[in-house]
Amino acid sequence: MPLLTARQRMGAAALILAGSAILSRLMGLVRDKVISWQFGAGGEADLYFAAFVVPDIINYLLAGGFMSITIIPLLAARFREDEADAWRFFSCVFFWMLAASLMLTGAGMIWAEPLARLTAPGFGPEASARLAFFMRLVLPAQVFFLAGACFTALLLLRRQFSVPALTPLIYNGSIIAVGLLLPLVPGAGALFGRGGHLGMTGYCVGVTLGAGLGAFLLPFQAARAGGLRLSFQWRHPLLFRFLLIALPLMLGQTVVMLDEQFLRVFGSLVGDGAVSLLNYGRRIAQVPVGLVGQAAAVASYPFLVRLLADGEHERFASTLRTALGASVGLIIPCALLMMAAAWPILGIIFQGGRFGPEETLAALPLTRLMLAVAPCWIFYMVLVRAYYAHGDTLTPALTGTVVTIICIPLYYLAAVPQGAWAVAALSGLSVSAYVVWLAVIWARRHGTAAFAGLMTLAGRCLACSVPAAGIAWLVADAALARLPLPPFFAACAALAASTAAFLLVGLPLARRLAPELIDMAVRPLRERLTRKKAGAAAGACQNGKDA
Repeated sequence: MPLLTARQRMGAAALILAGSAILSRLMGLVRDKVISWQFGAGGEADLYFAAFVVPDIINYLLAGGFMSITIIPLLAARFREDEADAWRFFSCVFFWMLAASLMLTGAGMIWAEPLARLTAPGFGPEASARLAFFMRLVLPAQVFFLAGACFTALLLLRRQFSVPALTPLIYNGSIIAVGLLLPLVPGAGALFGRGGHLGMTGYCVGVTLGAGLGAFLLPFQAARAGGLRLSFQWRHPLLFRFLLIALPLMLGQTVVMLDEQFLRVFGSLVGDGAVSLLNYGRRIAQVPVGLVGQAAAVASYPFLVRLLADGEHERFASTLRTALGASVGLIIPCALLMMAAAWPILGIIFQGGRFGPEETLAALPLTRLMLAVAPCWIFYMVLVRAYYAHGDTLTPALTGTVVTIICIPLYYLAAVPQGAWAVAALSGLSVSAYVVWLAVIWARRHGTAAFAGLMTLAGRCLACSVPAAGIAWLVADAALARLPLPPFFAACAALAASTAAFLLVGLPLARRLAPELIDMAVRPLRERLTRKKAGAAAGACQNGKDA
């Protein structure tokens, strides 16, 4: 009997990725704190965030973010049948991905000026020229991301989660380090700056450096240490099947994939500072999504694929239901607490330097609107991997593209004239509509076993969390308004007081109405302690036998 069950192994993988996600999100927030302190909302900050529109679209076009989803099922089957041929297939995919990323990145750098005008139509000529310069600095990062995604997929297939977990840490650390240190390099201002002023140039350079180190070099070294066999291949019988799986992801530009880009593109039409404010609000809203949903989704996917390959459809539905229930059960109270404490959270993370109280208040409603749909984001992240485990990339891509086509004129005609809050609201509505549509299609095709009990669980979560969030909201606002402290310390005190109020009200309700919520929160730690005790006991037994 194996020491760890499949569920415990999935929990261990989720725990590793969750730890990485926590550190990565913290580093990302530190990065954004530095940027907001130095540049506030608007100007250089708007240009920096807008510079990622074209690189991110290139990543979407080549399905870089879905590499593990598209290649893992095919590669896993091939390794079971013929290891030598599996390496030839992997090499073929890698070299095609490398060639395509080099071509698209080169084209983006050549036509940076017209692309800057197209993706940020609200910027003036001088700002568009600066944006094109930033784009040329960050575009090469996509070569490292896309080529490195192949090695990361290989590591995930082997269930080596530690190295992929380090990638975002190195990436964010490089952005912060280069952004702060480049101005100290003699002559850097004359070489990269505008009138001797670097602005956000260092952060753009850090993007490419961090991608090279964290997304490419580190996974490559880990894969090579594990026996990587890379050979120059352009043809393989499985390549066509791989393209059939990946093509919907490449051509289908879903509303989830383009959500951040829509905030940047249409935010540029709202006015100066809107791109930055929407970006800062989205950063906060994605924190609980990254901490809860990303770890559960990424960790569960290899196990879902294996269960389907073994024909265990009932266990597949059970595993999917467990992942969905745990994600939704944890995200609802987390999102409501963050909505209640959004004011002090923004004050701690962003306020200071050139990001003043006015910017904090301007970002507040945007942050709360985006946090309101955090459960939909997590539900999507888990459910879409169930589609992919079935080899169905077409349905999510097609439905998401339809929602995208509907939303584009709504953004331009309805949201932009109303301001940044309407852009944020339409973002949430479009994502929610897309997720509901996917869930309906799944239920019609595969039944409702994976969703059994989810609505009841969500209702109990809301019953416990809404009253607690209401009290926490009042406590946070009262503390910020009445505490005679400097803004940062007042925000810290308000956050601590609102969190305490949330727990004091929410925990007794959870014990009575939804005790499984508390179990979901403590289960990973309990299982980890169990594994440690089992390992220690096994070691003691082995020592006794040796003696």
